[in-house]
Amino acid sequence: MKKTEHSTFSNIFFFLGILFKISPALVIGECLWKIMLSLPTKLVAVLGIKYVIDIATGDGNKTKIIYAVLIIAAVIIISRIISWLYREFYWNVAKEKTQKGLSEKFYEKAKQLDLESYDNPHFYNSFILAIEASAGSFQGILNMVSGYVNELVSLITIGTIILAIDPVCLLIILVTIIIFTPISRKIGKLQSQRRIDNNRLHRRADYFARIFYLQDYAKEVRMNGIKSLLIERYNEAADDVIENQRKYVKKIDTIYFFQENGVQIIGFMFILPLYLGYCVLKSHTLSAGDFVATFNGAANIASAFAFLTIHITRNFSEQSRMIEKYREFLKEKSRIKDGKHTADNNVAEEIELKNVSFTYPGNSEPTLKNISLTLKPKEKIALVGYNGAGKTTLTNLLLRLYDVTDGEILIGGRNIKDETVASHRNRFSAVFQDFQIFAASLGENVALNINPDRKEVQTALEHAGFTKKTENGIDTELLREFDDNGTMLSGGEAQKVAVSRAFYKSCPYVIMDEPSANLDPVAEYNLNKAMMEAAENKTVIFISHRLSTTRNADKIYVMENGTIIESGTHSELMSKNGKYAYMFNLQAEKYQKA
Repeated sequence: MKKTEHSTFSNIFFFLGILFKISPALVIGECLWKIMLSLPTKLVAVLGIKYVIDIATGDGNKTKIIYAVLIIAAVIIISRIISWLYREFYWNVAKEKTQKGLSEKFYEKAKQLDLESYDNPHFYNSFILAIEASAGSFQGILNMVSGYVNELVSLITIGTIILAIDPVCLLIILVTIIIFTPISRKIGKLQSQRRIDNNRLHRRADYFARIFYLQDYAKEVRMNGIKSLLIERYNEAADDVIENQRKYVKKIDTIYFFQENGVQIIGFMFILPLYLGYCVLKSHTLSAGDFVATFNGAANIASAFAFLTIHITRNFSEQSRMIEKYREFLKEKSRIKDGKHTADNNVAEEIELKNVSFTYPGNSEPTLKNISLTLKPKEKIALVGYNGAGKTTLTNLLLRLYDVTDGEILIGGRNIKDETVASHRNRFSAVFQDFQIFAASLGENVALNINPDRKEVQTALEHAGFTKKTENGIDTELLREFDDNGTMLSGGEAQKVAVSRAFYKSCPYVIMDEPSANLDPVAEYNLNKAMMEAAENKTVIFISHRLSTTRNADKIYVMENGTIIESGTHSELMSKNGKYAYMFNLQAEKYQKA
């Protein structure tokens, strides 16, 4: 994958554009909400107090102070009410809708990508994690952008007011801030590096934490003495995090002390007050209200300037790295392209593999080497061989989960690359070795769609030998992600549900990768018998390490090191007394001894 680096602000505006397309009102509303919540208070601290002090120290009507206080209170109350109404009655719903829209965008993209992308460690570690984090990241980015707009508006507004009062005051404020800006940048860099180091060290500590609460590790942790080792490693990782915090806190706090005191004491407690005092008491060019307004405004300007130049830049930089991953993810192109023809999914046709070779991305050695074979319509074939021989890879190529590196695959005389991907895959039903049960109803798990045919589901489950009594029949919810009372299946029961998918789908070709791996011998025999009967008019390709299941296949292909070393019927291969006969006799001997 070609990596292109974008600037921080390019990434921020890119992601902001995505959010704006999903919910423009939310983006605009967040910016206005921040301004509404913050600016009135700042204006009161500058203009409101100036007005009150000028009246109190002048010769005017003192009752105006009461009206001024009432107006100030009304402005603050109204701004808070508007902010509260926005947050309570719009923001919560809009946030969830935006999060949903953002997740849908990324999930839709993920669905379109090839398996090759998932084989790429950079893709899996970076992009999949980016998708998982996207829902939480968008609000953080929106907060930063709205905060940036708010502080920019505050800086311009308060700066304009102080400029109108006395340009020299504004000059003193800006010069003081600019002088100490390099120190602020140093703090920003240290804080950014601390966060990077903390994230790296936290990942180590979090790994050991996950081991203790994930069910996947529960048996291993309880059945041996690794618990003490894990706790020791966790303590080491946690201590590293603590030590890292100590290292940075000393540096940051020391530099921050000089930066904060430099701006506050030298600039705002010494130089600015001296100048303001001179203007008020000596030259009488400023009023007492101007003094307070300028002094309060200086603090606001310093805060806004620091936010815009240091704090926000650091956080934008961190978020930019995540957005860079989003951009690369969204740009990722599928290597498996649609053909122009729509495949026929009604009739089984001849399947031909011509000199097919395949090398997984990143590997130097091919997994499949020059495979050629022909499958007749409605033929039942078995692929056998040791682990790593290339059996599953061959079926993945048939399904176009990957494309061949060399050679071609033809169905009905047409290269499968000439078909649309969806129509080609639609003519296959596949039961994978690493099948998954989804948090959905039993019927939906069989049909793999939202509107299952109840009769067909029941028939498919019967063919697969699924006899478990469920409370609500095929409407029974499986797993407990969405239903606390969801039904949990044993390994064998789950495999029968997976196998039933092959019986349910109306298509001419069936691929079954280890369909009986979790079944007992009786269930295995019944499944094979039912499979052959139900798939009478289909081409069936099945992979099995239990060679007793291959006896009734029309043809058996023995694979080793990515090549076909033997082929024929069970009888033919047994008479050859080759690799197949050796494996079959070895398994038969074990059964006989048992």
